[in-house]
Amino acid sequence: MNLDWGNILTLGNLVNLLDIIVVWFVIYELIVMLRGTKAIQLFRGVILILIVRFVSAYLGLNTVLWLVDQVINWGVIAIIIVFQPEIRRGLEHLGRGSIFVRMRHENEETNHMIEGLDKAIQYMSKRRIGALMTIQQETGLEDYIETGIDLDAELTGELLINIFIPNTPLHDGAVIIRNRRIAVAAAYLPLSESNLIPKELGTRHRAAVGISEVTDALTIVISEETGEVSITKNNELIRGLTQEDYMKLLRNELVNSETASNTNVLVKTLDWFDKRFKGGRR
Repeated sequence: MNLDWGNILTLGNLVNLLDIIVVWFVIYELIVMLRGTKAIQLFRGVILILIVRFVSAYLGLNTVLWLVDQVINWGVIAIIIVFQPEIRRGLEHLGRGSIFVRMRHENEETNHMIEGLDKAIQYMSKRRIGALMTIQQETGLEDYIETGIDLDAELTGELLINIFIPNTPLHDGAVIIRNRRIAVAAAYLPLSESNLIPKELGTRHRAAVGISEVTDALTIVISEETGEVSITKNNELIRGLTQEDYMKLLRNELVNSETASNTNVLVKTLDWFDKRFKGGRR
């Protein structure tokens, strides 16, 4: 079967393809802006209202349809008023820079987070302070976040150390890190029932393995008895990590090396042009 590329690659089809790409890009940017803000709850509510609207129209529920239409008509104005700060921040975010600049910024924040984790791990490991820290990846951890105490704080080594100091209100349970911030402390994680976990390991290690069995989260455990540093991911427990070992693992798992490479090339190119034109002006 021979494809007639002349009929496929027409101007109209290319315009339609461009139209689809633009729409998906706008949706992607919208999701990125809403992620981690209270506006994401509103977004879910809008989706639910639209579903109710279509179901009502399909079933002929005219009264429900009329009420939903009124909510939609007046809801747009209400959304603009209530979420004016988020809308303004989003527009400023779009105007500030390209996707490469944002990716570079995210990698810088990730490296800052890893440095904070390293500082806390080194301090607590030497003093045999038990700790359990879970980093959310692609799979959401909302069910476990709800069991903890809300912090929504910038991740620093000092804060992590203070959280896990023995006999303090937050030292039991896990710290959950989401979007490079400490979302909650004292959260409960599911305990693994695996018989492969060594008997000498306690509840923290079972919780770390347990969360790795049901999500793709990366979890760091510090043993209270030995100060040993372990990491779990994808139902795998890696024990006895040195500083070099866990730093390499964290960077490999959390820092997008391809993105970092691309943004570094972009930055170097922009720097070259900047020096070139400045040099020309001088």
